[in-house]
Amino acid sequence: MKNLAKFTLMGSLAILCFSCGGSSSDSTTQAKDSNNAKMDSAGSGTTNATPAIPPSVSKGDQDFAVNTANAGMTEIQAGQMAQQKGMAQDVKDYGAMMVKDHTAAADKLKMIAASKNLTLPATLSSDKQTDLDDLNKKQGKDFDKAYIDMMISDHKKVISAFEDESKNGSDADIRGFADSTLHVLRHHLDEAEKCHKMMKKM
Repeated sequence: MKNLAKFTLMGSLAILCFSCGGSSSDSTTQAKDSNNAKMDSAGSGTTNATPAIPPSVSKGDQDFAVNTANAGMTEIQAGQMAQQKGMAQDVKDYGAMMVKDHTAAADKLKMIAASKNLTLPATLSSDKQTDLDDLNKKQGKDFDKAYIDMMISDHKKVISAFEDESKNGSDADIRGFADSTLHVLRHHLDEAEKCHKMMKKM
């Protein structure tokens, strides 16, 4: 009888322990399932997040901005060269005006480009670099003439591009930049033509 009571007590304890263990396992499984559900929820939220879409700018406006940046860097570097190598004071003064005005225009264009996620060139194109290299080889009056001839030719092309953008550009900010800069470019062309006439008299 005593042995039977002992076996019965041990059996009851075993069942109790097994039951507790099963309960613990169930709760652990439920906790894991709950955590997995939370992770799945968080993961799906991240996956479905919509990235910010940059404002769209037409191909024509992008090309205008890039070409303008390239032309502006050319005018600035050529202007610096004119200040150093120019023989006539008018040429030196014209070069200083180019550096000042085109630096200001470049800063405005950079601000507009940054607001629209546009990447502008940081260095000159190969053809513009070749033009500057050829100009740098000249000295004295030859330099002055070549520089002013270059400024007349370049500004005629740039003015035409700016006039087209101011009328037909699809982006309001870039179109406004072109329109507001035109009077400065026309003044540059006028001054270059004056210098050209003065050099012919010398």
